[in-house]
Amino acid sequence: MILLRAIAFQIAFWVWSAVINLAWLPSLLMSPMATVRGQTIWAQGVMVLLRVLAGIRYELRGRENIPPGAVLIAAKHQSAWDTMIFHIIAHDPAIVMKAELLKIPIYGWYCRHSRMIPIDRDTGSQAIRAMVDAAKAAAAEERPIVIFPQGTRVAPDASAPYLPGIAALYRQLGIPVVPVALNSGVFWPRRSIRRKPGTIVLEYLPPIEPGLNRKDFMARLEGAIEPASRHLAETADPR
Repeated sequence: MILLRAIAFQIAFWVWSAVINLAWLPSLLMSPMATVRGQTIWAQGVMVLLRVLAGIRYELRGRENIPPGAVLIAAKHQSAWDTMIFHIIAHDPAIVMKAELLKIPIYGWYCRHSRMIPIDRDTGSQAIRAMVDAAKAAAAEERPIVIFPQGTRVAPDASAPYLPGIAALYRQLGIPVVPVALNSGVFWPRRSIRRKPGTIVLEYLPPIEPGLNRKDFMARLEGAIEPASRHLAETADPR
């Protein structure tokens, strides 16, 4: 039954995505906020499909840890779910993403028009400079900047290094960093069609204020996200 529900969700997901992506094409001729609105509606629709077809809900914790003004959100990345939820829970987010995703027809057009922050890792230090410049522009508008510090999805029982991009943003932007722990990979596993019913938990952790040196900042960030994410995975309620 769980597998059948997962297949039903996957079919509905692709149909919904195709419909909303085609229907929202005129927004590319409007202001970026028109496209941002479409991204929010799309993500909200996906969450409804997850709840109705796959039995997956979500819970947010720690909203009080988000300071006012510009903020850098450094989130654990376990699932495709993580790339969608910030379109709902953050206002006009500037999400750091792989530059090659901008080459995807329609999807990439929307990301470019809504002023996401691409990073091309093949260009080395030039990629970091371009990312920082784009992030500074977003911070000036007090948009929340979202980055996945490990740069890729990492299963709940796996590990991966924290990449230098987050340290560069922390040093150059001079704004608080809010670590985010989650357990989405328990319910929406990487490279699997299975969707396990239950409640995904996303938790905002206490902010890290600017001013630390690189080594101390990276230790604080990883020391906050990793134990909290492990705890959320261990206490998850998949059915």
